[in-house]
Amino acid sequence: MAAIKVYGSTFTTATRRVLATLYEKELEFEFIPVDMRAGEHKKEPFLSMNPFGLVPAFEDGDLKLFESRAISKYIAYKYADKGTQLTGGDCKKTPVISLWMEVEAHQFDPAASNLTWELAIKPLIGMETDSAAVEENEARLAKVLDVYESRLAQSKYMASDCFSLADLHHLPTIHYLIGTQSKKLFDSRPHVSAWVADITARPSWSKVLATQNKQ
Repeated sequence: MAAIKVYGSTFTTATRRVLATLYEKELEFEFIPVDMRAGEHKKEPFLSMNPFGLVPAFEDGDLKLFESRAISKYIAYKYADKGTQLTGGDCKKTPVISLWMEVEAHQFDPAASNLTWELAIKPLIGMETDSAAVEENEARLAKVLDVYESRLAQSKYMASDCFSLADLHHLPTIHYLIGTQSKKLFDSRPHVSAWVADITARPSWSKVLATQNKQ
C-alpha cells in the first residue's frame, strides 16, 4: 500500500492540482475516488479529513492535509529530491515562485473558477449559463492576462525560465477554459498562448487526464 493517499474527484480542479504535482514528482500514491454526486464529501468519514467537505483530502503516513495548494507545496518541498524541481531551489527564485503562486490564487483563480463554473460545469449538469456573470468575469480575467502577457514576455514561465508550482497551479482551470469561448482570452495574447500550449502538453497533465478517463 502506498503511504500517500489522495481522496477526491478527478473532475474537480483542486483534485487535479494535487495529482499533477504527484505526477511531476514521480511519486507512488493511491487514489481513492469520492462520489460527490452521492454527497460522500459532506459525510463522515470524509469530513474527518476535510471538515469543510471539499475535495481533495490527502494523507502521507500519519500526516493529513486538505486545501490543494497547501498539499502541492508540501509535496514539492517534502520530496524536493524527486522528479521535477517545482520550488526554485535557490533563495532568489523561491520568493518569486511564491509571489506568482499568490497571484494565481488571488488574482487569476477567482475569475477563472467563476468562468469554469459558468461555461464548463453548468452545461455538464444541465444548468443555464449566466451570460452577465460570464461577461463580468471575462473582463476581470482579461486584465489579469494582460499582466501575464507582460510577465511572460520576460520569462518562459511565470516565475522564471523553469516550470514551477506557479505554473502548475493554473493548469486545472486553464484546461477547462480552453474548451470554452474564453479560449479567446488566452489565444489573443501570444506569450500567454505559448505558455498555455507548453504547460498543458506536460506528461504529468496527460496522466491527470488519463486518470479522469478511468473514473
